[in-house]
Amino acid sequence: MAGNSLIPPAIMLAMLLLISQETHAGHDYRDALRKSILFFEGQRSGKLPPDQRLKWRRDSALRDGSSAGVDLTGGYYDAGDNVASGSLSFLLLTYSNYLSHANKVVACGEFIASPALLRQVAKRQVDYLLGDNPMKMSYMVGYGSRFPQMIHHRGSSVPSVVDHPGRIGCKDGSRYFLSNNPNPNLLIGAVVGGPNITDDFPDSRPYFQLTEPTTYINAPLLGLLGYFSAHS
Repeated sequence: MAGNSLIPPAIMLAMLLLISQETHAGHDYRDALRKSILFFEGQRSGKLPPDQRLKWRRDSALRDGSSAGVDLTGGYYDAGDNVASGSLSFLLLTYSNYLSHANKVVACGEFIASPALLRQVAKRQVDYLLGDNPMKMSYMVGYGSRFPQMIHHRGSSVPSVVDHPGRIGCKDGSRYFLSNNPNPNLLIGAVVGGPNITDDFPDSRPYFQLTEPTTYINAPLLGLLGYFSAHS
């Protein structure tokens, strides 16, 4: 007989609400995975490698740390923050795989959640992020026909050095930040913070809680997209 584990009622209620939502056409998880990887190329700092694919991102911060006599060049920029569904979905998927190997289920009173159900909930959250939501838009830049155009990200919103070789100071970026025009540099694969509590999404740079992408939001999504790419 399979063992069982306990799960908090609040999380169980959230799962029931998610699995009751209307389903839509399937998503291309492989395409989303490819775009998600590109996002990290757009976050590179320092001297870029020859195989850099996002061409608007060029060498940057080449003197980072020099004022303190240390070399801090390279690495990745952290942000440009707050879709929690990416982290939660990754945990659900990981836990569902654990339950499968341990031959267990999750029990909450009379309700039993199988590993397959947990994977379904994780998949629904990924689908929400990719466009199955009240706004009918993808929260990943470059995925689908409708996605954020004015993300809170300096590198994406100011002209590339290719088009504007002159230096743009910190305060000089304000006119681009406040512009109503779409960002000139498409940060493909970037997942933004997402909608507010009413499922509304103002596509505007000043709403940084909603429109800013970060590496730690995007990182868990790589594992999810990798899994669903291989199991769809």
